[in-house]
Amino acid sequence: MKKFACLGLSMVMALGLMTGCGNSNGTTGSTTEDESATGSTSSAGSTTSQGTATTGGNLTGTVNTAGSTSMKDVVAVLTECFAEIEPGVTINYTGSGSGAGVEGALTGTCDIGLASRALNDEEKAGGAVEHVVALDGVAIVVNTANGVEDLTVDQIAQIFKGEITNWSELGGADGEIAVFGREAGSGTRGAFEEIVGVVDSCTYTNEYSSTGDVIGNVASNPNAIGYASLSAVGDTVKAVKVNGVTPSEATVKDGTYEIQRPFVMVTKEGTELSEAAQAFLDFALSADSAEFISAAGAVSPNA
Repeated sequence: MKKFACLGLSMVMALGLMTGCGNSNGTTGSTTEDESATGSTSSAGSTTSQGTATTGGNLTGTVNTAGSTSMKDVVAVLTECFAEIEPGVTINYTGSGSGAGVEGALTGTCDIGLASRALNDEEKAGGAVEHVVALDGVAIVVNTANGVEDLTVDQIAQIFKGEITNWSELGGADGEIAVFGREAGSGTRGAFEEIVGVVDSCTYTNEYSSTGDVIGNVASNPNAIGYASLSAVGDTVKAVKVNGVTPSEATVKDGTYEIQRPFVMVTKEGTELSEAAQAFLDFALSADSAEFISAAGAVSPNA
């Protein structure tokens, strides 16, 4: 497998870039990438990829991606590494939420949609095709001063439904629990609520438009709890164990950490991508991208 010059860059990103997903609506502003991977998924196919991306350098054009804010760091590292292969291609990113990413892929307002959850049956029936780029744990985060270290899935559900309202009920200090989450349409919210079994039954104290906002507000409130992409969790908050399992790349990969979801690139069935967009998708799905996705804090299906 070709060793890209951006391997060093990916290690730097692992230390610094991945502190959280911003408030979206900006672009990465970087150029990118690649040429196609052998045996990778086409725009009409689905699932994860196979194959190895090879060097190119002859493509030009712009590829617009839009959707999940939780995927910001993964897209950023893939963009930077793709630029080493196809410097004549520019990859733009807009953080508009998973639902908007799927809609953008279907309506053609973006080349590749981004969703931090599996596609639902209605979206698939409408022509949306999912390509699983990575797996990500949804971490349950509390303030670093919180003494609670471990929660069961049932306890988490009771907290978010408003049935457990004080940390003292869970062995913590006396304090009314502030329940923070994402806005409706967020892929992180959709995945969390479905896995925990609290769809349409959460009683949020506040809802936020990005992962970064959830983390920032949990960090500033000693009684807060929220959920966030594991790839975005740094030292400002504490990720609790779930059923005794610490959220990590290893426990997401082996399936022992229960609250996890796919990171998906979305295309429209029967719609041919531009050569540049297909090359970027092929690279993202190839075995060559695995170490870079890992550097972004997620788990590659090819790792």
